[in-house]
Order: sequence, then structure tokens, then C-alpha cells
Amino acid sequence: MEAQEEKQQPQFVLANKLFLLRQPDVPDIEKVRLREEVFASVKADDMALLFETLAADNVLEMDQAVLDSMRSKIAEELKKLDEKIADAEVNLGESEVREAHLAKSLLYIRISDKEKALEQLKITESKTVAIGQKMDLVFYTLQLGFFYMDFDLISKSLDKAKNLFEEGGDWERKNRLKVYEGLYCMATRNFKKAASLFLDSISTFTTYEIFPYDTFIFYTVLTSIISLDRVSLKQKVVDAPEILTVIKKVPHLSEFLNSLYECQYKSFFSAFAGLTEQIKLDRYLHPHFRFYMREIRTVVYSQFLESYKSVTMEAMATAFGVTVDFIDVELSRFIAAGKLHCKIDKVAGVLETNRPDAKNALYQSTIKQGDFLLNRIQKLSRVIDL
Repeated sequence: MEAQEEKQQPQFVLANKLFLLRQPDVPDIEKVRLREEVFASVKADDMALLFETLAADNVLEMDQAVLDSMRSKIAEELKKLDEKIADAEVNLGESEVREAHLAKSLLYIRISDKEKALEQLKITESKTVAIGQKMDLVFYTLQLGFFYMDFDLISKSLDKAKNLFEEGGDWERKNRLKVYEGLYCMATRNFKKAASLFLDSISTFTTYEIFPYDTFIFYTVLTSIISLDRVSLKQKVVDAPEILTVIKKVPHLSEFLNSLYECQYKSFFSAFAGLTEQIKLDRYLHPHFRFYMREIRTVVYSQFLESYKSVTMEAMATAFGVTVDFIDVELSRFIAAGKLHCKIDKVAGVLETNRPDAKNALYQSTIKQGDFLLNRIQKLSRVIDL
């Protein structure tokens, strides 16, 4: 675990800390520590531009002496790299020229100068022939996109990577790309596709630069629970050896998954309460916190009601360890939103399920499409007759 964390790119560690600094739920005493760590990281990597931005946003206090020192170091490093590029162009081969330009790209990435980094990566790409090396440049661009949460840049980079793979590419890079795409899907609320991509990458995960393996398992379990049916969840998640070896490292995650599958609803809600803070304080899941809360409750309520044609509200409240009034209010919202297929008999205190008939729905859909097709044919026949 510690070895994995050491491989995580510093900019992702910094991005998480910056996110936490902006969250009202993080205690002030914790923010003091985070602020010190952020300043240390910014200073160590000479992130002058980011330092100015954070100072303007009152995240960090401006220190002009530190800022001037950063700018001086950056100017000195850039001068050396430009000299190296000039020397390579005159005295060395194309490979050395590319490596010099790549070094300049990595410097801009390190100091968190997004625009210049993207510009320099394009120059480096123009000097690059091998597909694998071009893919590596796309991964650098993706990392910039995730640091700044620039979804437009991420989306374009993913499309570019897929086009490159059509020309050829090794399995290791393809598997890495699946994790990047899965993270993008999760961050843009496409949990079903994210779960599929994460599950495909469980046994081949090497993307430690963006997050450690236990965080990857955390994302995989969360996305799978609201995306997979019960049988698939058992096969791909509950019994997956790769997940079983790591899941207990994440607090409450094992209880969360197993209590849902084993229908132990009191334990499930208890474990879920323990996970909510972790979900809320995750920079990728935070924007979707309320949505995820609704989806997971829909899953668990649907699973419970699946076993009954009718059940008393008191029995359901007891199963979940909550009050009847709470169940009444909760289910009313989900029924009104069309998320649950049941109705509440308030007088009798009973829930009656009315599961949709799949065959009947297919029949109605066929009739509707048939009517639409006939109408189109009639319109076409009128035009032909004319």
C-alpha cells in the first residue's frame, strides 16, 4: 500500500488536498495541516502560476519572496532546456531532440503551467513517430485534464488515444487507458460504463499514478453496486479474488457490499453511513453525492420489494432499522419519481408491488412502432401517387 502511494503522481496528491481545502465539511484544524502541506508541495515543485492563483483565492498567503524565487528557478531551468534543445538540433539525432522537448513538457507539467504544457506536448508530438510514445504523451495530457478537471480536454484526449490504438498499441497501455476512461465516466456520472471498464481492469491494474489500488477497488465496488444485477454482482465483485484481497483495507466497504448481497439491510445502512463521508470528500464523486445516495437507496429498496407481492410498512421499517414514517416519506419520493414499482396503502399500512410486465411492455412497444411505421408508409405512398 505504501509503495503504491509513492508511485502516485504528486499533482494528484496535491489536487486531492486542494479539493479538501475548499470543502466546508473538513474541520478547520485539518485545513491548517492541509494548507501547510499544499504550500510545501507548491514550493518544492516551483508552481509559481498555481501559487499566484491560490493566493488570489485566499487559499494560501502570498509570499513575494517565495514567488520570485520560484520564477527565478523556472527561468533558469527553461534556459538550460532551451540550450539542450538547440544543441540536440545541431549536433544530435531526432531521438535526442524529441527527448529534450519532452523534458521541457514535463517541466511545464511539474510547475502546473497548463497552457504551456499543452503547447509543448504538441511540439513534442510533432517530433514523435512511435505509437507507444505518442500514447504516453496522451496520458500526460489526460493527467493534466484530471488535475484541472477539464472534461473537454479529457474527452478529446480519450478519443485521440482510441484513434491511436486503431493504428496499433500494446496491451499495457490499452489497459491503462481503460482506467482513465473509467475515471472519466465516473466523474461524469456514467456509472454503468465506469463499472464495466473498472471490472475489466481489476487483474491488470497498473495505473498507480492517478490513485492507489485500494482507491481503485473502492470506485469499482461503488459503481458496480448501482450498475450490475444481483447475479453479475456476485460473480464479478462479491467473489472476485482481486477485490477480496483489498476490500477490507477500505473502512466499511466490505460490510457495505456483503450486507447488500446478503440482504442484511440494517447492517447495510450502518455501513453506508460510514461511507458517506468518504464519498462526499472524494473529488470525483463529490458532485454526484446526492445522485449516488438516491441510486443506492433505489437499489436496496427494489431488492427488498422484489421478494414480496405485498408487505407491511412496519415489516420493512423493522428490516431497515428505521421508523414507519421514514419509510413512508422515503418510498413516496421514489414512487413519485418512477424509481420504485409499488404503491402505498396508507390505511392498511401495506406496500403492494406492481412490477412491470416485460412481455406486455415489449408488445406495447411493438404496436407503437408498427403504428409509426404504417403512418410513414401512408405518407410516402401519397407522395409517390402524386
